[in-house]
Amino acid sequence: MPVERELSDRPAPPPVPASGTLVVDTRRGDLVGEFRGVAGPYWSLRPIRGGTEWEADPAYVRPATAKEYLHAATARANRRSAGEWL
Repeated sequence: MPVERELSDRPAPPPVPASGTLVVDTRRGDLVGEFRGVAGPYWSLRPIRGGTEWEADPAYVRPATAKEYLHAATARANRRSAGEWL
């Protein structure tokens, strides 16, 4: 059955992170976002550089690496120093 195979090929979701934790949505080209909460079967993530939150399938979300975390933190600091609200 195609549906059963599709479900079995799906990675297991990671544990729910603490609010504010940086994670990576692998379905959106490794987009880094800040975990905001659970919305039904999805996780709400907010872009580090500001913008509209999106919902991600937790099975395709992983913790940000140290390099990704540093890159995101630098981008956030640069936006704040330019006077932009995040």
